[in-house]
Amino acid sequence: MYTPGPVNLLGLNAGLNGQAKTSLGFFVGVGMAMLTLFLLFGWAGAAWVRDDMLAAVGAVGCGYILHLAIKVARSTIDLGVVRKAPRVLLFRDGLVMQLCNPKAMIATLPIATIQFPAAGVHGAGLLLWSLGLAVLAFGAPGSYALVGSVVGRRIENPWLLKGFSLAMAALLVWVAIIIGYEHVWLPLASGEL
Repeated sequence: MYTPGPVNLLGLNAGLNGQAKTSLGFFVGVGMAMLTLFLLFGWAGAAWVRDDMLAAVGAVGCGYILHLAIKVARSTIDLGVVRKAPRVLLFRDGLVMQLCNPKAMIATLPIATIQFPAAGVHGAGLLLWSLGLAVLAFGAPGSYALVGSVVGRRIENPWLLKGFSLAMAALLVWVAIIIGYEHVWLPLASGEL
């Protein structure tokens, strides 16, 4: 959950742009999405998830990541006065992005369908473990935002901040390409679906 990915990079970008506090809803949305996935997969089981669904969700997720990359790239940053601040990330953004993130599904599916049952985690235990992991998921982009806000205060050149935003946008595009290739293109090209 704490490795660089689209959700954490957006958290870092929010921190750099002084939006760590206003993006708390985004972080809650990420945690809620993970809670939903853990509970859904834990209760419904692996039989419910079909391979063709993962490719479709992956395609939607790639589209949304590209949309956010464009928003980050277009943001204008002026350290004196922010003329056009990047759009504040909302609860909905975190929820949708994480629900459509194949990495989130790939992370939650084996835990909820293999590791939880092997450890005897079910019923109320499933809810408690899922809540704990959701709190960790909330903390991942939150910690990146915290780092961004600390680093952002030390940057005095607006071009550095704009360059960083463009780099974050490029990384988001790269993540979308990788997800699209591995989780949409390869399954479609190999005829797995």
